[in-house]
Amino acid sequence: MTLRSWNPTTVVQGILWILLGFLLCPEPGTASLPLLMDSVIQALAELEQKVPVTKASHTVSVWDLSAQDSDPHDPLHHFLLEGRSLAFTKLDPSTLSPELRGLTKEVARHGVQGRQEYGVVLAPDGSTLAVEPLLEGLEAGLQRHRIINLPLGIPTTPPGAGDTFPDVGVVVPDVRVTFPGLRDASPNVSSADVEAMSPNVRVTDLNVEASFKDVLAPSPDVQVTSPDDQTSAPDAKAKSPTTVDSLLVVTLARNLGLAFLQGPQTQSYPGLGAEGCWDQVSVPRNFTLLDPEASPLTTAFLNGALDGILLGDYLSRVPEPRPPLSHLLRQYYGDGVAGDPGFRSNFRRQNGAALTSAPDLTQQVWGTLILLQRLEPAHPQLQGMSQEQLAQVATRASKEFTEAFLGCPAIHPRCRWGAAPYRGSPTPLRLPLGFLYVHHTYVPAPPCTTFARCAHNMRSMQRFHQGTHGWDDIGYSFVVGSDGYVYEGRGWHWVGAHTRGHNSRGFGVAFVGNYTAELPAEAALRTVRDVLPRCAMRAGLLRPDYKLLGHRQVVRTDCPGDALFHQLRTWPHFDETVKSRTARRASRRSKRKPPPVTLPATDLQ
Repeated sequence: MTLRSWNPTTVVQGILWILLGFLLCPEPGTASLPLLMDSVIQALAELEQKVPVTKASHTVSVWDLSAQDSDPHDPLHHFLLEGRSLAFTKLDPSTLSPELRGLTKEVARHGVQGRQEYGVVLAPDGSTLAVEPLLEGLEAGLQRHRIINLPLGIPTTPPGAGDTFPDVGVVVPDVRVTFPGLRDASPNVSSADVEAMSPNVRVTDLNVEASFKDVLAPSPDVQVTSPDDQTSAPDAKAKSPTTVDSLLVVTLARNLGLAFLQGPQTQSYPGLGAEGCWDQVSVPRNFTLLDPEASPLTTAFLNGALDGILLGDYLSRVPEPRPPLSHLLRQYYGDGVAGDPGFRSNFRRQNGAALTSAPDLTQQVWGTLILLQRLEPAHPQLQGMSQEQLAQVATRASKEFTEAFLGCPAIHPRCRWGAAPYRGSPTPLRLPLGFLYVHHTYVPAPPCTTFARCAHNMRSMQRFHQGTHGWDDIGYSFVVGSDGYVYEGRGWHWVGAHTRGHNSRGFGVAFVGNYTAELPAEAALRTVRDVLPRCAMRAGLLRPDYKLLGHRQVVRTDCPGDALFHQLRTWPHFDETVKSRTARRASRRSKRKPPPVTLPATDLQ
């Protein structure tokens, strides 16, 4: 192979498929790397160093390596990402370190068995994510946004079901997200023909702009069931989708649709977005789910799927030469891609919400189920399912995902920040509550902008509240950092120690920092103003007519600081009728002129 024939895109794709499909048994007794995203990045960096100097540098045996151990019952994945026929040369497994082989075996496949979740790693931002959908999204992005045309005029259900697939217009989401430096980087890209696995399915490659917005334009002739009515049938005139995007299919749409096919037909799907705890955060090895009935659609899986979509979209649009994957992931799970702090894992939910909506995602999930029904006519969950039934499943799944996951803040559970045990027995709250009390911590005074610093602050505050004040636990219900995350204190269900005389009437939410003269980060403000209350109201934890109050309105204190309190007065649900006790105290002082009073730094109860 000559340097002229070397193709960096093919090499990057090969590296991904080595990680995805390299499930070779590690040597007995081989010690694996800790289950950290840093370990995955280390593995990718090692592969990137080795692949260009091997015989596999031009046409790595990406499909052959994957086929060795890939799931034989997953024709959809093979159809979308492995269907091309490439000349290949096998990569010698001995070129990879034993630690790398052990790591790839552990993380290459995501799964849930009982309360144990496998194939997940801990990221530097404190979030846990599944590696499989992340890598699949990267691979789909490297192939550009390959739009799959669903076949027309073929039964959508097995023979005898009586339904036919109508000749309809293209329906794909309209996405408005753009990332820095890429506004002008949108070349027309077409992918090679993919050999269909089923004689009833064909793939048509389109010249597409390397951007969701242009590829995914909705047809005006199509009506989709309103996400507000998830149990109703689609409009009689509604037309089903004719295309799907392989990036969304392999990362999210397939798993989302199948999970809701087997789930209950209720408003809330139990187990969606379940969190868990690592055995140890410093050197994580085992991850245990908090919900014993969690579905495979855990928070870790959905995090990995979102990261795969966001980074796959980025790779599909960035011009050649593309950055090394290890470099891209190091930026995304660090300070931000291309120097943009908003384009990093801390804000995956916000960026994911900007990328699609419930009606748009409904079309993708619906189209994915149609495609899967054609590829696997005997699929036990899809046999006999009509267009109307598939549309109902897609509508319900998309609504639940966008509202209950994308529409809610990312909350780190207590175990993630290293909380000490609760002392005694907590008192349950009588939900829903009618108040939201806003605080600032004052001490620590600086905002926390990283998981390590925010977790340290949480432990410090808990020690102070339990040790100095003698309370059972940290006082706040939740604490909001400037790192994009909410930290669980006493949570949704237990009475806190945040607002004396009012602890059982409302939730106490504190911003980390001193906001006497300045405001918290905009993302943190938005979380408390919009996202957290909306999610709590949807879950029946907070009344729709709740009142928002600053701490100083009900307790004699300067909390939550002058700057923040003035901001609160502009928010919806703020109760202006409750006069600030600091104002009342100042009025009395002006008459009596007593000596000034110095308040304690932490004045919670």
